[in-house]
Amino acid sequence: MNTLEDWLAHAERLHPKAIELGLDRVRAVAERMGLRFDCPVFTVAGTNGKGSTVAMLEAILGEAGFRTGAYTSPHLVRFEERCRVRGVPVDASELIAACVDVERARGQIDLTYFEFTTLAILRVLSRAGLDAVILEVGLGGRLDAVNVIDADCAVITSIDIDHAELLGDTREQIGREKAGILRTGRPAIVSDPVPPQSVIDRAVEIGADLWLPGRDYNFTGDRQQWAWAGRGRRYAGLAYPALRGANQLVNASGVLAALEAMRPRLPVTAQAVRNGLALVELPGRFQVVPGQPALVLDVAHNPHAVAALALNLDAMGFYPATHAVFGAMADKDLAPMLQRMDPLVDRWCFTDLPTPRAASGAALRAAWQALTQRGDAAAQVAASPLEALRAAALAATPTDRIVVFGSFYTVGGVLEHGIPRLQAGRPDPAER
Repeated sequence: MNTLEDWLAHAERLHPKAIELGLDRVRAVAERMGLRFDCPVFTVAGTNGKGSTVAMLEAILGEAGFRTGAYTSPHLVRFEERCRVRGVPVDASELIAACVDVERARGQIDLTYFEFTTLAILRVLSRAGLDAVILEVGLGGRLDAVNVIDADCAVITSIDIDHAELLGDTREQIGREKAGILRTGRPAIVSDPVPPQSVIDRAVEIGADLWLPGRDYNFTGDRQQWAWAGRGRRYAGLAYPALRGANQLVNASGVLAALEAMRPRLPVTAQAVRNGLALVELPGRFQVVPGQPALVLDVAHNPHAVAALALNLDAMGFYPATHAVFGAMADKDLAPMLQRMDPLVDRWCFTDLPTPRAASGAALRAAWQALTQRGDAAAQVAASPLEALRAAALAATPTDRIVVFGSFYTVGGVLEHGIPRLQAGRPDPAER
């Protein structure tokens, strides 16, 4: 196995299941590898807002001069995006060397793809000489492979129902799973404005240092700026984060609480906060690409995230027509997502995705047809996200907008060759 692709293919073959929650296998291999971090570790769990939270922590700490490492998943285009040092994806050669270490240490232990690659990325980060590490939970929290590392500061973002077959079908059940990343005596930052009681109960039960919005910190804002206040620090006159969307103040507020809680070990200046929020980037999270037509990219793939997307689209102003490219996994709660977007979308292009878990474009179109209230809307099916984007661009006028949303595969599929620059009536978006 000479390439990263070889190793990733090997990791996919190791375990009969794509997902098998539990820490015993991962912990055994991590112990054999001697995995540990000598710097503070932030662990971020939640249903939505994890990626934005990681990106803002990473940006602010970087602006403060700290050498940061981050692990996020899944990736949009290249696997290396999952592991960043100082905001830059690591080289494939570093990941290959770490895969060799994992393979040597695992012996006869079967690891899932996510477990194998998580251990490899943790190995890369543990050797990078970092001042701070930020880890995004893949699924749940309590039994997720990331949880083999004890968080010095845990952040729980907004919680909604997703992966119900694995985590439970109520917010309380899911909250209990997410709260598995909390540790006794250490900061537990909750940024969900209405957190499940199960999260609070778990924090109290183990004696975590619980930070709740509205009690331990809060924010206010108007159209021009916003302000934040915590237990011992205040920020006034803050510019809005560079990440777009109404929900980003909720995420940013939790980030500032986490940094305040960790101030004794990672002091950041007000200027680092301002610069970090101004410069933060996160592709595919309500990313608006100017053009004719305008292009919106958003990895909204559950009802809660799609509801936020719809509100953000409403706030963009008037467009004569909205075209949507949508692809999603078959196990998602599709009906509420389609219902929420139905009034906004004039022309749909449902796309197949390159994974067995995905719903076909035809199945998505059938699901939409069963619930649409729009007699004037049209729909078609495409074999790939890029083909769907081409079809949408061909049908659009210069003043329309195209929204690409759903799975990471959907957004990643249109970003494969760079950010498309759209021109109405042309089937081939020029990349830049």
